[in-house]
Amino acid sequence: MDIDKVRALTDVELEAAFRDAKQELWQARFALSTRQLKDYSSIPQARRTIARIMTVQMERRAGRARSA
Repeated sequence: MDIDKVRALTDVELEAAFRDAKQELWQARFALSTRQLKDYSSIPQARRTIARIMTVQMERRAGRARSA
C-alpha cells in the first residue's frame, strides 16, 4: 500500500488496515517457518505497510497535540 493511499484512509480504516497488515505478516512468517511461503518478498512488504500506517497514525496524533 502506497503512503498516499494510507493518508487517504480515515482513522477507523487505518486501524482496520493495521490489523490486516499485522495478520498478513503473521501468516507470512508462519508460512515461512513451515516452508510453504512462495513469495519471500511478502514479509518486507508487510513490514513496510505496517510502518507506513504507524507513521500516518503518529503524524495525526502529533497534529492533534499541536492543535490542543
